[in-house]
Amino acid sequence: MSTTNGTAPAARIDYASDQEVRWCPGCGDYSILKQVETILKEQGRPKEELVFISGIGCSSRFPYYLDTYGMHGIHGRAPAIVSGLRSVRPELSVWMI
Repeated sequence: MSTTNGTAPAARIDYASDQEVRWCPGCGDYSILKQVETILKEQGRPKEELVFISGIGCSSRFPYYLDTYGMHGIHGRAPAIVSGLRSVRPELSVWMI
């Protein structure tokens, strides 16, 4: 059974932040966010081990909508940030959006 802290089953809402989601009505990013929350629930990794890195554009808001660590990088630099983070903190689950 997956957990976020080792004691209680994880729920999708455990990974959602308290930020209002601000994408255009009908945007596909809504369903991607919900599916990522579902995957995180199934994996059950602690929020402290998850990092989301984004670049520019509507999807760049993604880290703000999850209650995990995240960083909004400048245009085209997300891969470099992810590479650097993974090299110094290989135990983290690093996602690039």
